[in-house]
Amino acid sequence: WVQLVESGGDSVQVGGSLRLSCAASGSTYGTYCMAWFRQAPGKEREDVALIDTNLKTTYAAAVKGRFTISQVNAENTVFLQMNSLKPEDTATYYCAAEGPGEPRHPAVTVQRGPCVLKYWGQGTQVNVSS
Repeated sequence: WVQLVESGGDSVQVGGSLRLSCAASGSTYGTYCMAWFRQAPGKEREDVALIDTNLKTTYAAAVKGRFTISQVNAENTVFLQMNSLKPEDTATYYCAAEGPGEPRHPAVTVQRGPCVLKYWGQGTQVNVSS
């Protein structure tokens, strides 16, 4: 069982930057895929970025070149550095991860290549205004 807690969401102006953090606790031994998703009001959840067990990163086209995902295994933490923010980046950002065991509550499982993401955080809100 793994618990994910996001932080770092805030309100910023266009062109600004934010750094989101996702701290994993519980059964966090080993290296697992971790990812960021986002969901804007009235829209479906969408991929943002993923880092796999080999630290290979992938990004959605909408954020490529502006966002950077990184992971500090020793701290069981994944970060999302967001630069040159745009109003369309406004959303609730969710951290997702692989891990041992099963979630304590029913949760969506999302597969991206070899990564099976079944643990989710509660989300952190990002608002970008012009």
